[in-house]
Amino acid sequence: MTDPTLESIRAREAAHFLPVVNRLPVAITQGAGSRVRDVAGREYVDLTAGWGVTAIGHCHPALVEAIADQAGRLMQTTNLFYTLPQLDLIEKLDAITPASLTRSFLVSSGAEAVEGALKLAHRAGGRRQFVSTHGSFHGRTLGGLSVIGQAKHRERYAAMLPEQEFVPYGDLDAAVSAVGEQTAAIIVEPLQGEGGVNVPPPGYLAGLRELCDRSGALLIADEIQTGIGRTGRWLAVDHDGVCPDILTLGKGLGGGFPIAAFLCTENVSKTVQPGDHGGTYAGNPLGAAAANAVLRVIEEEGLVERAASLGEKIRARLEAFAAAHPDCVESVRGRGLLLALVLRDEDNAASIPTRALEQGVLVNVTAGRVVRLFPALNIPEDDLWPALDTVFQLALG
Repeated sequence: MTDPTLESIRAREAAHFLPVVNRLPVAITQGAGSRVRDVAGREYVDLTAGWGVTAIGHCHPALVEAIADQAGRLMQTTNLFYTLPQLDLIEKLDAITPASLTRSFLVSSGAEAVEGALKLAHRAGGRRQFVSTHGSFHGRTLGGLSVIGQAKHRERYAAMLPEQEFVPYGDLDAAVSAVGEQTAAIIVEPLQGEGGVNVPPPGYLAGLRELCDRSGALLIADEIQTGIGRTGRWLAVDHDGVCPDILTLGKGLGGGFPIAAFLCTENVSKTVQPGDHGGTYAGNPLGAAAANAVLRVIEEEGLVERAASLGEKIRARLEAFAAAHPDCVESVRGRGLLLALVLRDEDNAASIPTRALEQGVLVNVTAGRVVRLFPALNIPEDDLWPALDTVFQLALG
């Protein structure tokens, strides 16, 4: 059989794949560190880290070894049995999250984690309304869509979704007005990712915490994109010293293996009983082993601290570029290694991912004109700076 080409791959997929994704013209076959290689053998520097998933780079040797070792021991059993990888992981999650988050449940994806969080919040108080924010992203399952703050995703399924309250992100007064006696929880990203890398104003998260305490609602922090060191702390809520009642994790937790989690306080955990939630792959030992390896690498290589320090260096370059080209760049925002260059020209921004491919760079644009940068936490600077220069060149048109 001859080696496949991009054209042959496209033709094969067109006959079978559900057409819900607009793909870029690259078929990726390999990845190592912060570089990937396509079917033609061309290399690219990855500034997207697989939507922030490959937090320790593609195919980190420690992660590959952990998955292979666990695959030779035990890949799956039911959640009726104890497994050591799951036990190790929930203990590690307890160590890196706020002290009051004492209980956790492992699932396979961020969307599942959000579903579990919403169910927990409803079960805890019997309330059925949720307050979310404009621009938020919480997954594409029906539960996630019911609280997603982007009409382009939600409206197509509006007939199936319960009506919820949506308020501007960062507007504490609007949140106060939206919370009522039937509010089960406020769900919020401590820093919006898909919505445009939006950082909340000082005191916003603390204000939401106080509002929930007064009203009896719970606070859900969706850290699927921002958690696991991405913003220069283990969690984005750590920047504000705020502890939610429920927390969701995903993406970077597995480093490329599908695993996520939701955690809650002891008070919330007391409102559930056996049978209230479950899942065939909940606590899957292969996924748990992968996550354990990711957390170990992050700790051993000091990647949380590196995300903070390297993020400051990148931000300085972004701000210098923005100051030099005010007609092109509106602003710079973000934290740690979740940063954004907000361009003024939406058409130019929209074309950057495709044009970047020609220059050997994978980069993402979200919210219309926001160039989002979220590379691996351990991206080599020799890869990073030339790739960033390419982004600057493309941003100028």
